[in-house]
Amino acid sequence: MAARKARRGAPKELIISKARTKNAVKKCNVGGEFYEALDAHVRDVIVSAEKRALGNKRKTLKAVDL
Repeated sequence: MAARKARRGAPKELIISKARTKNAVKKCNVGGEFYEALDAHVRDVIVSAEKRALGNKRKTLKAVDL
């Protein structure tokens, strides 16, 4: 297969798993926009945790940073 060219404005690769997210939900359906919103939230949490760790002069993220 030929490699796909990156397009301007192309969606980022999700860091969450759609299948695992869907499997974690027991009594509801999961809408397509939920995955993107969840992914954005997770990215925000990671950035916040990274800032906290660096503020505490650490280069390792720990559970306490969440």
